[in-house]
Amino acid sequence: MRTLPKPPKTVDLHAEAIVEDWEDYDADELLAISLEYFRDSLDAAIYWEYPEIKFIHGKGKGILRECIYNELREYKSTGTISAYFPAYHNEDIVVVHIGI
Repeated sequence: MRTLPKPPKTVDLHAEAIVEDWEDYDADELLAISLEYFRDSLDAAIYWEYPEIKFIHGKGKGILRECIYNELREYKSTGTISAYFPAYHNEDIVVVHIGI
C-alpha cells in the first residue's frame, strides 16, 4: 500500500524554497515545478484528511497566484475541497479548506 508523506500545514511555493539551484531554471520551468509541488502537497493533505492547508504563493507578477486559483477552482468544482480564500492577514497566502 502506497502512502503519501504528510505535507506541512503551510507550504511555501517560492522556487527557492523548493529547488536548490533555482537560478539555473527559466521562469516557465519554475512555474511548472511550483504547480507540481502545490498539487502533490494538496493531494497529500486530502489523503491525510487535513481540515485545511495554506499555500504561500507570494506577490511577484501574480502568475503563480493565478495558476493556483485556477487549479483550486477545479478541485472545488469536483468537490475535492470545500473552499479557498486569501488569508485575512496576508493576501500572498491562500487558505484551502478541505473538509466541510
